[in-house]
Amino acid sequence: MGNALFIVWRESVEAILVVSILYAWIRARGDDRIGVGHLWAGVGGGLLLAGVLAVAMLGLQSQLAGDALEAFQAGIVFVAAGLITHMVLWMRHHGRHMKRELESGLANAAGGASAALLAAIAVGREGAETVLFLYGLGVEQSGEALRQMLAGAGIGFVLALATAWLIQSGARWLPSRLFFRATEIILFLLAAALLVSGVERLINMEWLPPLLEPVWDSSPLLSDGSTVGGIAAAFAGYRAQPSLMVLIAWFGYWGLVALLGRLPKRAAA
Repeated sequence: MGNALFIVWRESVEAILVVSILYAWIRARGDDRIGVGHLWAGVGGGLLLAGVLAVAMLGLQSQLAGDALEAFQAGIVFVAAGLITHMVLWMRHHGRHMKRELESGLANAAGGASAALLAAIAVGREGAETVLFLYGLGVEQSGEALRQMLAGAGIGFVLALATAWLIQSGARWLPSRLFFRATEIILFLLAAALLVSGVERLINMEWLPPLLEPVWDSSPLLSDGSTVGGIAAAFAGYRAQPSLMVLIAWFGYWGLVALLGRLPKRAAA
């Protein structure tokens, strides 16, 4: 429940902030050519795009079985981990200039259709990523666990509305820079956890060798079946008895994140 809540919260905040920037610019400009109605049409289009993706994924899954289904679900998990990582790195590089870039693009647009397009792209992108993230989390859930995950997603959206309002209102105790810096760390941890889950699926399918299993056993200190260990497993990819292949993937991921995080700084220098 907690990881679904966090993902929907973070993704929804980004989409809501983009729409809020566009809405504030339209109202301040007072230009009849760019109506608020076009903006909401774009939001609806973005939500429709995300819904179509969800239906397509569920339809494809219903046609698969056995190893094919396992491979498809593992692939979605890897895609979700990659999208989370890309999204965080993109926001780190562009987030501080996002408001200016959006307003500049809207100022150069010819009419309300462009406002709708910007909103549709923003909402559709965040919505599609959320669908993939939730699918990646939900492939191993069923029954009550799945219902709790969906409930967490709903709570996350409500919290996102409140968070976006606080950020837009300029609340000093929740500046946008602090919010995105703290949440990007948690999102990186979530992506690492998804990566570990995907690697373990490939090991179980015998597509990857475990190399050495287990490398250690920290169950006496923190079992990943306990409450705290389960949270660490879901949010950071912790394993009490990890295989060497899982450790290579986990440490390799953080090495790649560190490298990609440094590239924009070097380019700017």
